Amino acid sequence: SGVIVLPCGAGKSLTGVTAACTIKKPTLCLCTSSVSVEQWRYQFSLWSTIPRERIGRLTAGSKDNFIRDVTVTTYSMIAFTGPRSAETRRVLDELTSREWGLILLDEVHVVPANMFRKVLGVVKAHTKLGLTATLLREDHKIGDINFLIGPKLYEANWLDLQRAGYLATVQCAEVWCPMTPEFYREYLNQAGPRRKLLYGLNPNKYRACEYLVKFHEARGDKVIIFSDNIFALKLYAVKLNRPFIYGPTSQAERIQILHQFQHNPAMGTILLSKVGDTSIDIPEANVLLQVSSHYGSRRQEAQRLGRILRPKPRAGQNFNAYFYSLVSTDTQEMYYSSKRQQFLIDQGYAFKVINKLPGLDSRTDLKLSSREEQLELLAHVLAADDNEATENIEDKDEMAMFGKKGAAKRRLGAMNSLSGGAGMAYAEKKSGSRPTENVDAFFGREKKRNSLFKKRK
Repeated sequence: SGVIVLPCGAGKSLTGVTAACTIKKPTLCLCTSSVSVEQWRYQFSLWSTIPRERIGRLTAGSKDNFIRDVTVTTYSMIAFTGPRSAETRRVLDELTSREWGLILLDEVHVVPANMFRKVLGVVKAHTKLGLTATLLREDHKIGDINFLIGPKLYEANWLDLQRAGYLATVQCAEVWCPMTPEFYREYLNQAGPRRKLLYGLNPNKYRACEYLVKFHEARGDKVIIFSDNIFALKLYAVKLNRPFIYGPTSQAERIQILHQFQHNPAMGTILLSKVGDTSIDIPEANVLLQVSSHYGSRRQEAQRLGRILRPKPRAGQNFNAYFYSLVSTDTQEMYYSSKRQQFLIDQGYAFKVINKLPGLDSRTDLKLSSREEQLELLAHVLAADDNEATENIEDKDEMAMFGKKGAAKRRLGAMNSLSGGAGMAYAEKKSGSRPTENVDAFFGREKKRNSLFKKRK
């Protein structure tokens, strides 16, 4: 048992299938989403002799769940402890009562989370093999993998595989986008999630994004735009007139959009939220634009770079993949961006800073070029509520399992609710003709004494 660390696109799925075929014992494969369940089923049918109909699956939205000698499911399905349907309960009982020869843990860096680590105590397996591209966690729980699964068995260097031709040659660039005066004034006056929304929807950042999209689509490239902020994701998608995928997007729609992106030359760009960080295989993509991210997460930066690392031979070019991180200057995003890049810099990548895109200022065909459009966008941003300004949109698989209907709800309250006084009323009353020495001065009611302590006459 142990962990194998390979970059995105280096063959983690093939490594897992090979391990299962070598051991030749019942295998359980755990993934992070229902989309990756279908991708793992496809990989098993592609690289092994087992027919696809003999590869079992278990997901929240599937109506044909079944257990086979090779079964693929999600962490959430096993870790969930709430009420279930009778059929799902029966299938899960069969899964947990079985003794598995091998358990494959895709994206193993999620296992130390309090919710997912329960899985290893429920499922019985002789051997555990974890697969990941980024053995990183910002909460410093990554060391728990040593006793939960096992030691690190092998780790490949990203640049060594790139030089050998197994990975794409990526040019990493950080594009500096100055804030417009109106947006920057509001940025200085706001706090919390509203600040993230303001520097994420910086008009100069959008214009730089549209400029790069048109430039690369004209070259025939396939472009992915990442935005953690759902409000910004929807606005970019509407302005660019491109499809987007986020948490509530159904599995069927996700698969259809990804299929069109891979095989339709007319669809050159898609937009993804954080649900596209892991377990989505898009080998045709070779350009990535990041307009909003999750604070200073190094793992997320590496996972997103991995979306474009599949080898793409192009004769006569030094670089055949491009990673752009669009950053609003003089904001918190500058600090987060430098922190996020640390893991990739440790792997040997270098980030080129672009403080001005050639010809951008003279382009009049880009949206948000006029001051009127920018002020209209600013009013739209300031009118957004906190639920729209935050990025806590859950994945639909987890929503189906845990019964979550959406982002957290906030209600107005008063200070008395913090002290337990909500709904209480206090009033002063006269004691009437009762003797004052027997009246409690604080509560305003007659003192009651035990008979043992009454004064003797």
